[in-house]
Amino acid sequence: MGRILALDIGDVRIGLAVSDPLGIIANPLETYTRKNIAADTEYIVRLAREKEADVIVSGLPVRLDGEETAQTKKVRDFVAELEKAWGGKVVFVDERLTTASAQRALLEGNVRRADRKKVVDKVAAAIILQSYLETKR
Repeated sequence: MGRILALDIGDVRIGLAVSDPLGIIANPLETYTRKNIAADTEYIVRLAREKEADVIVSGLPVRLDGEETAQTKKVRDFVAELEKAWGGKVVFVDERLTTASAQRALLEGNVRRADRKKVVDKVAAAIILQSYLETKR
């Protein structure tokens, strides 16, 4: 099993996380600032290949009651383009409360507000990935 790349897709930024080679631990990687769909998908595919990822996982934003939103559609549309560029399937993971969990973890770690903003997306991606890894065990 190769590495897994996880995405927390937002309108402005995409948080990225990657698993260790054994697929046990999720590590926050970086926060990518979006440009346009072609540049964004190209960047992610290049990163996935660089990290030798076999799987890409994306958080899927839904309301607490499970209903899909306008943001859900944006993520699904982006992932459809990413799958074309990647040539493989992207797996969705329910991302309800991941950003809140990331914020809480950063607060508990006494990370300053300005610094939290810079890392919250990649920490959310790591939470999405850890959730996926735990379902695979």
